[in-house]
Amino acid sequence: MQVVREWTSPLVRFLRRHRDPVVVQALRSTVAATIAYVIAKRLSPEPVPLTAPLTALLVVQVTLFATLTTSIRRVNSVVAGVVVAIAFSLLVGLTWWSLALVILAGLGVGHLVRVDEFVAEVAISAMLVLGVTTVGSTAWARIVETLIGAVVGMGCNLLLAPPVWTEHAGESIDGLARRMRQLMLHMGDEVAGGTPVERAAARLHEARRLDHDIADVDAALRQAEDSLRLNPRVREGLLHRVVLRTGLDTLEICTVVLRVLARTFTDLTKEREPEPLFSPQTGPLVQQLLCEISDAVVSYAVLVTTDVSVSAESAESRLAAELRQAAATRDKLAQLLLEEVQRDASQWQLHGAVLTEVNRILDEMDIEHRSKRLLEELDLHTRAQRERKSRLTRLGDRLGAPVKLRRNREEAVRRSL
Repeated sequence: MQVVREWTSPLVRFLRRHRDPVVVQALRSTVAATIAYVIAKRLSPEPVPLTAPLTALLVVQVTLFATLTTSIRRVNSVVAGVVVAIAFSLLVGLTWWSLALVILAGLGVGHLVRVDEFVAEVAISAMLVLGVTTVGSTAWARIVETLIGAVVGMGCNLLLAPPVWTEHAGESIDGLARRMRQLMLHMGDEVAGGTPVERAAARLHEARRLDHDIADVDAALRQAEDSLRLNPRVREGLLHRVVLRTGLDTLEICTVVLRVLARTFTDLTKEREPEPLFSPQTGPLVQQLLCEISDAVVSYAVLVTTDVSVSAESAESRLAAELRQAAATRDKLAQLLLEEVQRDASQWQLHGAVLTEVNRILDEMDIEHRSKRLLEELDLHTRAQRERKSRLTRLGDRLGAPVKLRRNREEAVRRSL
């Protein structure tokens, strides 16, 4: 068995690397650019038609949805730049002041035609066309090459299905949850003993740095959401997008609350120094509670990143059990803190803040709260689609389609929860 594993391990690594979205994207871009150059070599009058592979390389984006929208904007930007160059070539030649006017006009036209990130491409196309002698032939050649690159890029996305980036987004969400867990475990280890103010402040800064992780995860999630749109390999893409987005929103709220909890611990450390944050009876219970909440955070991340299957059901059961255990520990802690406050009410505000912040985290990860959020988000997306397709919606209302659509949507949510 060991020999078989050694022989098959290179194959397994190759397959994993072959399925990696970054590798797939690199291969698709290379193929599209090469095919575009070969076709443009036959159709374009230019000896070296590099505009076609350049356009294909830029058009073949990470997702099919981005490719379609990018193709339209890029073609518009190039055509607009060529039109600006032709207009200036009929009036003036290429001088420093005419070049400045071309750039200014190109940037202005780019904003008018709403090509978004390709505003600079309008000015670039205008400068390249204006800088040659045979303006007319070069302008048409550049338009032809751009169209070839755009068509080839879109064709490669239809024939070579773009990668789905949900796994990468799931890994980002899971990594964020595990970093939150590590922070809570460290905070729990320190509350039982005497924690210096400097160490408590360091934990507060660590909690604040989680905001940067949220931004990175959000970027990965936006990429995954685009990869699910118009992708023929994905079923129930809307449900996947909503599950991941609501999951990240919940973790973001928990991150904010965790930062507030770290701030409360820091203030409590300043108030009680050099004594421990909590009494010998309460400290171990706080540590246990933070440990249980940290496990629940990881289980929640596993739940929102798991496909609709038996694995999702087991993840939900594990999360529910961990939340029940954490709630029971919270109740014990609340009783102990109440008894301590009755004896000494000097830090009752901070003790109450600890319980409030713990309750907020538990409430955000509650199973029923998650189900309600999913249904609300699905309803919002459905209403948005109905507004965009008002005529079809009115026809569907007459046929009774909304009732069936809502039933199908609720059934899909039940399968995912």
